Amino acid sequence: MCGAALVTRSLKTAMSGLTRTASVLVVEDEAIISEFIAEELAAHGFAVHAVASAVDALSYLNDGAPVDVLFTDIDLPGGMDGSELAERARGMRPELPIVYASGRYSPSALAPLVPRSVFLRKPYDADDLCRLIDRLTLHLH
Repeated sequence: MCGAALVTRSLKTAMSGLTRTASVLVVEDEAIISEFIAEELAAHGFAVHAVASAVDALSYLNDGAPVDVLFTDIDLPGGMDGSELAERARGMRPELPIVYASGRYSPSALAPLVPRSVFLRKPYDADDLCRLIDRLTLHLH
């Protein structure tokens, strides 16, 4: 994935007798991290759409694309950070689970996080992230 290019990866696999159908919108401007996250989530059976900015994420959501979880970095280019993206995304989809990630900020250093959201400190374990998304999307299984 390069720059702000949109990358869509979709893979459904059977694990433990279940086929995952959850769709994750990944918002991460660092290409190496974004690619790694997208590959790990896809390998675990999630449908993944990755974008590099909050503006691209809002456009994708506005288009009505299926998104079951928003996974966003806090530091994003273009004047809108992950916190503002989360607020706007919740305005569009009030029940959307949101996972924030940051290696620079702690939850207490940010504006209040949206209700029913989760914060992960970077670096995080990809398997832990997949388990977290599984829990957030249990109603889909």
